[in-house]
Amino acid sequence: MTSPVEFLKPSLIILYALPVFLLLMSVEFLYGILSKHNTYRFNDTFCSLTLGVLSRIPPALHLGISGLVYELAVNLLNIKLLASQNWLTWVIAFVLYDFLYYWKHRLSHERSIFWASHVVHHQSEDFNLGTALRQTSSGFLLTWIFFIPMFVLGIPVEVFISVAAVNLIYQFWVHTEHIGSLGGLDRLLVTPSNHRVHHARNTSYIDANYGGVLIIWDRVFGTFRPEKDSIPPIYGTSKPLQSWNPIWANIEIYFQLMRDFWVTKLWKDKARVLFSRTGWRPADVRTRFPNLHHEDGDDHKYVGNSTLATMIFIVVQFVCWLVLAAFLMGDFEELYLNHHLLALSIVCSVGITAWHLDGRALSWIFEGARSLFMILLIFLVGFWDLGEQLVQVLAIQAVFNLVFLSILGIRPLISLFRRWTSKVVF
Repeated sequence: MTSPVEFLKPSLIILYALPVFLLLMSVEFLYGILSKHNTYRFNDTFCSLTLGVLSRIPPALHLGISGLVYELAVNLLNIKLLASQNWLTWVIAFVLYDFLYYWKHRLSHERSIFWASHVVHHQSEDFNLGTALRQTSSGFLLTWIFFIPMFVLGIPVEVFISVAAVNLIYQFWVHTEHIGSLGGLDRLLVTPSNHRVHHARNTSYIDANYGGVLIIWDRVFGTFRPEKDSIPPIYGTSKPLQSWNPIWANIEIYFQLMRDFWVTKLWKDKARVLFSRTGWRPADVRTRFPNLHHEDGDDHKYVGNSTLATMIFIVVQFVCWLVLAAFLMGDFEELYLNHHLLALSIVCSVGITAWHLDGRALSWIFEGARSLFMILLIFLVGFWDLGEQLVQVLAIQAVFNLVFLSILGIRPLISLFRRWTSKVVF
């Protein structure tokens, strides 16, 4: 029987494809500059890329039960697997996966509990190849539910993994503004034009074009809408995130759902909070905690902080995260506590670094404390059995951070201290 660990292989596929993704993003960026239609912003791109890195950590830590569900379905139901050598198995798997993906994607927009996970992919107010890498870190919790029919049908695990990877990688190229209508292909496949509509928050476009590879499912089930030249897409979510923090991006809607569930007084409303249509909230909660919403046609974008010093600092952090996450994705031996601590250190570093882009003055203090703590762990505590190279990466990152903060980070701290002391009357 195939081990559940085999379900982790899509992470390796994404890891191998990442250099190609980054190359194509660079080409798109340069083309945008030359054509005077640049669709990239540093802060937004950082958030998208970091969300992509974070999304690979849960499968690398063996979180999720999709592999267990697969084994239970095959063993308990005594399912005979289809022959992976038969081309028809691959065709059935590809079409069935795309069909089930349509419904997973559609319900991820239409039901709050699923939207809480999927929302990270739509929070960007820009639309470029980097947006494709904005993937959720909590999809492992419920996504497997939609693909149970493939398990029951007896699709071999290697076929399932392959068609899932093809479906995901195909969707990368459709996240661009630089490719217009493709004529007849727009009627059959998900194309950039079709997918721009899907990412738009315009009233006339919202909740449409859910297909992964084939757009025919949208045509069959009435959710297809064509892109119109008279209505330029405005990207993002109706309820803006207004943050560059990838951690908050992942938990924003979960936090709202839990708060609404706790605060609302009627039990029938508590029952509806999680499984209601996306956007519904109990009346008493909606009055007490109103959400900010974009007006239709409002193309205002969140800006935040992006000084040159901050950008240099963040680029160094991202390179370190990429190296550390690559190790987690590539190591499928038995995982120990140290690997989970490594993942936790990445998450903490991401959260604190994102505060810099949001203009939080205290972020420099937290970054200094985290880096100092990391150095103490490395040199004073003997449980980092991660390999010499990785320990070196962690040490270099921490030392760089402390040196950088001592040179450039002291200025915002002095400014913050002055603001505090100016309010004190001696």
